[in-house]
Amino acid sequence: MSKLPNVGTTIFSVMSSLAAQHKAINLSQGFPDFDCDDLLKKLVSEAMDDGYNQYAPMPGIIPLREVIAQKIHSLYGQQVNPDTEITITPGGTYAIFTAIATCIAPGDEVIIFEPAYDSYIPNVRVNGGVPVLIPLSYPDYSIDWNLVRSKITPRTRMIMINTPHNPTASIISHQDLEELQKIVTEHKLLVLSDEVYEHLTYDGEAHLSILRYPELLRNSFVTFSFGKVFHNTGWKMGYCVAPANLMSEYRKVHQYLCFSVNTPMQYGLSRYLQTPEHYLSLPGFYQQKRDYFLELMKDTRFTPLHSKGSYFQLMRYDRISNEGDKDFATRITKEFGVASIPVSAFYENGKDDHVVRFCFAKKKETLEQAAERLRKI
Repeated sequence: MSKLPNVGTTIFSVMSSLAAQHKAINLSQGFPDFDCDDLLKKLVSEAMDDGYNQYAPMPGIIPLREVIAQKIHSLYGQQVNPDTEITITPGGTYAIFTAIATCIAPGDEVIIFEPAYDSYIPNVRVNGGVPVLIPLSYPDYSIDWNLVRSKITPRTRMIMINTPHNPTASIISHQDLEELQKIVTEHKLLVLSDEVYEHLTYDGEAHLSILRYPELLRNSFVTFSFGKVFHNTGWKMGYCVAPANLMSEYRKVHQYLCFSVNTPMQYGLSRYLQTPEHYLSLPGFYQQKRDYFLELMKDTRFTPLHSKGSYFQLMRYDRISNEGDKDFATRITKEFGVASIPVSAFYENGKDDHVVRFCFAKKKETLEQAAERLRKI
């Protein structure tokens, strides 16, 4: 008997496989095609040479948790206890799953905004929860808070948010978080905030983390990814921040899922994070890539939607075709050699606004070659 009878291979695997089969430029799956910082690799290698190759403590090594706490205080003005409120995890997706497994019992309802990162709904269902799906308002992908209120029932347990957002590249506003706070307080709900792209915001926009809002943080799990921001998604390194009472329960589950996380990488990251410029430079680094990709795409028939964060760019193709987005994404991979992700794949009901997602976390020459091919469509 399957706990997830309707789940097959993810769209990311499907499109990446199609890209490999047709020797296409892969702008579909969200990973860079350039390497991470040589210094970070060196620091991890030194940690291995220094003998840090056995189990780390279950919550993560204290030097890494301490430097994360310092970073949080510097960026968001929030005092977080590294002993009791931070846990290192094998990636951001794991951190999200563990938060859901910690709190969601059979029959609990979890509000999820669509389009949604593909792990959210299965994570809720495999733990016996009931996803309550609310569409973001196309084309700016904003939240209709009146609609959220109408979906709350006595069984509602948690609201999940994601900022900067995958796949839409939107970001949450201060007004959004004020509305969220009112709802959470009134209905005594938990929040799970996926902030894996925290350093990838553009045009001077600040990342409005839940960590900036003490009242919200009291009822929240906030998850992060080192892989997404330091260009090493294959390392699968992340962390979760939550108040001590929630984190105590989180660690009860965590210790039986993986117990501890890659030791030398933790030591390498703990030293790398001591230089704030390594993450403070990221918005400028990725905005250059976004802007360059948009400049290259000006001569195509695609219409960009505004990318405020993450390393994704949504494009409408209504001037090109009336095809469904899955058919369109498949065809341009096969015929023109560029792979994208159809945004309908991020909706359970397949809602299709004729939009595809491109990842611009690529080398300059990769973006140039992709745009050259896309101009031919």
